[in-house]
Amino acid sequence: MVHRNNLVYAAFLAAVVFLQGCSVNPVTGKNELSFMSPQQEIALGERNYQPSRQSQGGDYYLDAKLQAYVAGVGKKLALVSDQPNLPYEFVVLNNSVPNAWALPGGKIAINRGLLMYLEDESQLAAVLAHEIVHAAARHGASQMTRGTLSNMGIVAIGIGTAGREGAQFYSMASQLGAAAWMAKYGRDDELESDYYGMNYMAKAGYEPSGAVELQQVFVKLSEGRQADFLSGLFASHPPSIKRVQANIARAQTLPRGQRYKARYQKAIAQLSRDASAYKAAEAGAAALKKKDGKTALNKLDRAIALQPGEASFWELRGQAWKMIDNDSNAEKAFTTAIGKNPEYFSGYLARGILRHDRGQKDLGLADIKRSYALLPTPAASYYLGESAMASQQYQQAAGYFKQAVAAGGEIGKRSHQQLTALRLQLEPHLFLSARLSLTAEGYLLVTTTNNSPVSMTAIQLQLSVAGDGRRLRLAQTIPSGGELSISTGIGPIVDADKASQYRVRVLTATALK
Repeated sequence: MVHRNNLVYAAFLAAVVFLQGCSVNPVTGKNELSFMSPQQEIALGERNYQPSRQSQGGDYYLDAKLQAYVAGVGKKLALVSDQPNLPYEFVVLNNSVPNAWALPGGKIAINRGLLMYLEDESQLAAVLAHEIVHAAARHGASQMTRGTLSNMGIVAIGIGTAGREGAQFYSMASQLGAAAWMAKYGRDDELESDYYGMNYMAKAGYEPSGAVELQQVFVKLSEGRQADFLSGLFASHPPSIKRVQANIARAQTLPRGQRYKARYQKAIAQLSRDASAYKAAEAGAAALKKKDGKTALNKLDRAIALQPGEASFWELRGQAWKMIDNDSNAEKAFTTAIGKNPEYFSGYLARGILRHDRGQKDLGLADIKRSYALLPTPAASYYLGESAMASQQYQQAAGYFKQAVAAGGEIGKRSHQQLTALRLQLEPHLFLSARLSLTAEGYLLVTTTNNSPVSMTAIQLQLSVAGDGRRLRLAQTIPSGGELSISTGIGPIVDADKASQYRVRVLTATALK
């Protein structure tokens, strides 16, 4: 009977959630469940757009005209979309991976790597129109809502949507960041974006078969040797023959349009000229992964000779010099990378860590702070945590280490160790216990026990009676599991009641690494 009542209650909550979270898809006109308002979506997209770009190579900066060209095509399509008033932005990222993505609110990015696989502007329009539909149809909010229902359970959702509309959900989504919307979309979302994206293409005067050809390119890449390559690149937009067939059927119902091949090829001319340079740099990066610094330098020298303006080549070159223990040349290369692209986090982080580890801590931390302001990486968080800890800013240090722990790996392990040390520092009473007793002669004795996993030193205790107290400092180090007894010099005490009035507590201690 109880189980049945729970089911009835869950069903009631589900109905409440549906009624509170029901919204109309602006593209299809269908009622859908969403726990986010349009304003919240826009705020999330704006908040995550810059760090998402930083984390995926930063903006492509070698050809400002290409950025303007892509943005122009995107805005042309956005004007004919079902949500033309969204604050759309379009950017080309400096990333070789052939992919594109959209954040809620119309924040859209396409990698230069994908531009190299396209033949004309109609195919570019197919990519951008597809992403515009994801934003206009609020697929990100729907995806998050579905994920919340499956992961948290319907009762938790009923509680989470109480009060201000979507408040707790919005908080959770903010913490998840952009990755949530770059995860794999549902099959219906993908087909919907293809279908309505082709509508936008036709309205803007583009040849809709460009969308067919785009999917054919993706399917071809997914075959044979490219299968593993593709699995990591198009996780957000999995290609399929079914999508090709659906696009073919849809294209036949739409008016013919323009391709603008010559215009497109002119726009990507710089990328085409630099293709050999990026290929050489990829070979250099592969050599670095194999710990072959000398080969990496040879490949990167070739890349830089072909395109000296690309900051990522110089940063990789710095990593190669560092690998073969030439820190001076490494620092020069990192500095050059920063000069080429001062708005990208990675060069600052690389130079900052190099300087810090060489003993130039102030200079290193300045770079690391600059990188952190652009993108809060686990590595930067760890170094900033160490700095805060050295300055006895323990709460701030704990915040940095908590960010770094999430990364896992060596940085995560070291951060976890530092968090343990911080906890020992901030809450020593959780790991050290102190008790009072009387010696045979009636003198008050303090015994301190170390229950922590590490040795403890610089231990200070407070001994008090009737509101008055004094501090006791233990000169010795207490190993893990050990204990130490010292006489307070108070006594002899013959009255047991008087002895019971004394109190002792641990004030501070330092963990030995």
